Amino acid sequence: MTVIAHRTVDVDGVSVAYRESGPADAPVLLLLHGFPTASHQFTRLMDALGDTPYRLIAPDYPGFGRTEAPDGFTYTFDRLADIVEGFTDALHLDRFALYVFDFGAPVGLRLATRRPERITGLIVQNGNAYDEGLSDMAREFSGLSREVPGNEEQVRGLFTLEGTRFQYEAGVADPSLVSPDSWTLDAHYLGLPGRADAQADLAFDYASNFAHYPAWQAWLREARPPVLVVWGAGDPFFTPAGAKAYLRDVPDAEVHVFDGAGHFALETHLSRITPLIAAFLPHLPA
Repeated sequence: MTVIAHRTVDVDGVSVAYRESGPADAPVLLLLHGFPTASHQFTRLMDALGDTPYRLIAPDYPGFGRTEAPDGFTYTFDRLADIVEGFTDALHLDRFALYVFDFGAPVGLRLATRRPERITGLIVQNGNAYDEGLSDMAREFSGLSREVPGNEEQVRGLFTLEGTRFQYEAGVADPSLVSPDSWTLDAHYLGLPGRADAQADLAFDYASNFAHYPAWQAWLREARPPVLVVWGAGDPFFTPAGAKAYLRDVPDAEVHVFDGAGHFALETHLSRITPLIAAFLPHLPA
């Protein structure tokens, strides 16, 4: 059994909770979670990668999990990236590989374009950076304006237990493989005071990420980092075309699309994804 430590560190007045495993002096893989979850989504992966000589670190963003942000914190993707960047500084992470999922893609790719010299490699799991990766549902949702009556209620419907469960089970061939603990724990954190407001702010800010796509693609094209893409084909938000698009900028990227998996591909395909990651990590530069 892998030993996973749970810690906190102050970053610009935000108490950032994180979990980590592995030797303190080992190369680092920074695991960036998605919506509506937190670093607990990586617990099974961290355990499965226990024999890998890597230090695995997974923070909770402001508005997620056990991280505590002060009143008045501005919930935008730029600010999430600011805090995660400050988190890497606080832990003296000078070089690291990125694992980005869902919201983790716009957060992590901001870090990569801000300080490209730090990034040793990239693992993408249903983390979109291309127009063709957006499903019709994602386009419709990200196009909602807060000023239009009814849109706020529509967005907040995604924060309910039913909305959270949908994100885990949609597109999954066998939903019985998805642990109910996943969406019920997420629902607990979403129900904490102020969390729904924070998530609504981020939902209405999501479209801001689209303007960054060209810069993220340029970084991939110019830096040519080692890239591993693993993707659930049944994702209702991000289509397999988004996975294959990474090949346009990094032709030697390794891309795997899993039929029967949804947005949270690790929930059902951990046993197939873990060996791919374990084989990928040793080839990253120091």
